[in-house]
Amino acid sequence: MVISSWLKLKLHRYFNLQCPLCGLNIEEPTPETRWCKHCLNSMSDPCRCQCCGLPTLEPVEFCGECLSNPPPWRRLYCVNDYRPPLSHYIHSLKFQHQFRLAPDLSYLLAQKIAEPADVITSVPLHWRRELIRGYNQSDHLARALCQHLNMPERFNPNLFKRVKYTAPQLGQDKKARHRNLYGAFRLIAPPAAKHVAIVDDVVTTGSTIRQMCNLLLDVGVETIDIYCICRTPEPK
Repeated sequence: MVISSWLKLKLHRYFNLQCPLCGLNIEEPTPETRWCKHCLNSMSDPCRCQCCGLPTLEPVEFCGECLSNPPPWRRLYCVNDYRPPLSHYIHSLKFQHQFRLAPDLSYLLAQKIAEPADVITSVPLHWRRELIRGYNQSDHLARALCQHLNMPERFNPNLFKRVKYTAPQLGQDKKARHRNLYGAFRLIAPPAAKHVAIVDDVVTTGSTIRQMCNLLLDVGVETIDIYCICRTPEPK
C-alpha cells in the first residue's frame, strides 16, 4: 500500500519515527525523506566533474580526463559516492526487495536536476536476471524520479532491451567490463526526442551506459544525461 505524503508527515509528527540508519528520532520531518539530519549531512556531495561525476578538488564542468576523452553523454548527476549510508540502501533496494527505498533515493537525486530530459529511461536487465531477482531496481528508481520531477509521462522503460546475458560486473576491471557488455543492448524503440536521460542505481566504469549512449547517438539523439544514485571511482 502506498502511503500518501500527507499521511506520512502525520505519522512522523505523532509517532516520533526513528531514522532507520542511526536510530535517532527524526526532527522536523518532511513527507519526502525518511532520514534524520545527521545522516542526510553524511550524504552531502563533494565537488565533482559535472561530466563524468568523479570527485574533484573544486566543481568543474570537465575534468582533465573528460577533456582528453569525452564520454558520449553530456552530464552525469548523482547523489554521492558509493559508500555508507547510500551503499547500504542501494544494496537493500537491489537485493532485499526494499522497493520503499526507491522514492526516497530518487527524491535526493531529483534535487540535483534542474532541466530534466524529454525522455527518461532505465538500464534494462536481461530477462533471466530479472526473472531471478523479480524486478529491475533501475525501473523503480526512474519511475519514482519522474514522479518527484512532476513529469511521470516522460518515463519510458521500453527504449532498450538487454539481449545478451552477461556475467556480473562486480570485481571486473574497465576492459573486462567493456568486453562483457559489448553487444549486450538493443535499441528497440528509438525516441523522437533529442534529449534523453538514462537512470541507473550505480555507475562505476560507465561501460553499461556507454553502450546505451552510443545506440542513442546512432539514431540522432543529440544530448544524453546520466541520472544515478551513486558514482564509484573507476577500478584501476
